[in-house]
Amino acid sequence: MSIAAERIEMLHELAREAASEGHDERARRYVRRARRVAERNRLSLPRQFLRFTCDRCDAYLRPGHNARVRLQDGHVVVTCDCGEHARYPYREGG
Repeated sequence: MSIAAERIEMLHELAREAASEGHDERARRYVRRARRVAERNRLSLPRQFLRFTCDRCDAYLRPGHNARVRLQDGHVVVTCDCGEHARYPYREGG
């Protein structure tokens, strides 16, 4: 694993910890930094990272706190407090 990929993983962990402790702005800074590292090194972000971050406001999403999660027609719909929607397909019984 490259140094950049390791740093992205580390920033993801730091963002999760900061968000769970209620430091939302710190978590947002970690998310922005991880996105920037990925861009500069031409890496794609891990799926886990993409699913738990908002594309519009860079918030680390915590269902029940700053995000709403609903199931709708074979998709998981995640809505951030800023109003951004993200839809991910899922398979039933899979």
